[in-house]
Amino acid sequence: MNAVSEGTLASEVGCHLESIICILETDGYCPPRVHFLAVWGVHPMYMEPGMRSSGPGCHAADTGGWYAVRHMRKILATAVLAAACLTAANTKKPKLVVAIVIDQFRYDYLTRFRAEYTGGLDRLLTQGAVFTDARYIHFPTVTSAGHATFLSGATPSVSGIAGNEWFDRDEGKRVTSVSDAATLLLGGVDPAAAGASPRRLLVGTIGDEIKMADGAKSKVIGISLKDRAAILPAGHMANGAFWFDSASHGFVSSTYYFPELPGWVSDFNAAHHGDQHRGETWLGHKMPEDLAGFYGDGTASPFAASPFGNEIVELLAERAIEAERLGRHETTDVLAISFSSNDVVGHEYGPYSPEVHDISLRTDKLLEKLFLAIGRQVGLEDTLIVLTADHGVAPTAQESEDRHMPGGRMPAATPRAAIQNALVTRFGEGNWILGMYDLCVYLNRDLMATKKLDPAEVDRVAAQGAYQVDHIARVYTREQLSTGGVVGDDMSRRVMNGYNLRRGADLEIMPEPYWTIGSANATHATTYSYDNHVPVIFLGPGIRAGEYDEPIAVNDIAATLAAVLHVETPSGSVGRALTEMLAR
Repeated sequence: MNAVSEGTLASEVGCHLESIICILETDGYCPPRVHFLAVWGVHPMYMEPGMRSSGPGCHAADTGGWYAVRHMRKILATAVLAAACLTAANTKKPKLVVAIVIDQFRYDYLTRFRAEYTGGLDRLLTQGAVFTDARYIHFPTVTSAGHATFLSGATPSVSGIAGNEWFDRDEGKRVTSVSDAATLLLGGVDPAAAGASPRRLLVGTIGDEIKMADGAKSKVIGISLKDRAAILPAGHMANGAFWFDSASHGFVSSTYYFPELPGWVSDFNAAHHGDQHRGETWLGHKMPEDLAGFYGDGTASPFAASPFGNEIVELLAERAIEAERLGRHETTDVLAISFSSNDVVGHEYGPYSPEVHDISLRTDKLLEKLFLAIGRQVGLEDTLIVLTADHGVAPTAQESEDRHMPGGRMPAATPRAAIQNALVTRFGEGNWILGMYDLCVYLNRDLMATKKLDPAEVDRVAAQGAYQVDHIARVYTREQLSTGGVVGDDMSRRVMNGYNLRRGADLEIMPEPYWTIGSANATHATTYSYDNHVPVIFLGPGIRAGEYDEPIAVNDIAATLAAVLHVETPSGSVGRALTEMLAR
């Protein structure tokens, strides 16, 4: 090749690259770094004088072979990068994101029962990107905190979701993560009953970012048995969140979303899908025949503590896809689903029980039913699925004893009494404890003010009282957590990640491994592996299947979805995009 032909070829490649860039900017997506390199290879301001392209079909002035030799490798390398961009551009954005939480589903449920999975979990494990070391990086590991993290990427220190419930010092009372007296419950027995909303969530979710980006054209729906599990992942701008009400035996919502329950939900409730399971026997547990006994009173529900609770959630999810035309809009819709019955069963029977084994297998089959319905109504090729859990669970005291493991269970009254006694002994009589929620203790600051006491000193005395109880590993005070005066290890970092300065407790208590505090047969909340190690699996267009063993945080899910959907990362996200699994 002579000098003139080399220079002409270089110019032609530059012109074609300029055309490619135009396509990428108008019709597709190119990763920013690759796009920069492509532009750098052809844009006039990056080219030597006398070698400026002038658009498709152009023939720039030739400056001789010296320029072509000098720049040929650069241009050809850029061409390869641009071709990679075209491949990425052909990976279209999904029409529907299905974000699934299995409440209280430890990672080892995937491995222990793997050979028996033949449905949806098998599909995810075989065809999806499976992260084997995904963990929560906050404390407490409870339902509200996990569901808030799922699609926001934020830790409780930023999201404000300090637990399932806490003592709100501004309101002077106990609140839940979604309680909202400014709303009314829709579909319940009492039309004057307060509803619920995401207003206590201080950050946005991926659904919020999608709706802000597309002018609220997309639809976002949340569904679960639990109000917090339906509301928090769906975010502030959701078109609706629906949860099960044991008193009305149906799904309800709130005036936060709309003035009346959508007709399709009312029609679903009128069919009484759950009633058919009255009187059935599940693993030797006979369901009550009467409605009140079957659905329970909100604190105990045989219906929720069985696979039948998950089944009705899946049915409503199918109905939502159809009624709301999810996946059939111009932009990406989001359906957030949380299966709560796994949690209720786990609390009651423990992670090594036949009941947990069985409901895990049933969840596998139920997920496949859902996926097939999505395939029919939307198309799995246009659907991005992400699955995780909100937390794990510790073994029961009996399970630990049977295995010669350390551990046990103590009632919450034990550390509470020790703290109260220490404060009375030092500072005198008074109602020193306003509330103890999971492992978080709220002290009476008004009483401190009345007695003109230093709150930090009161907290230290209270912590000393808690340390008098056997099997308490650590006690963190408000002063320590607000100033960073803690041991610099993973446990302390997780506790600090979970500590919101306005809503956080005065004391946060960590029992020794395998010890639990409370009345539940099995429970969770700690920073230990059995509570924080959960599945994270992606399946859908643009996802490279395989196992990924590097440690990740559940917080990475939101950042990854933002990258795939080309929207802003949610406001409080601390995660990273899991680019290692993206087919780009």
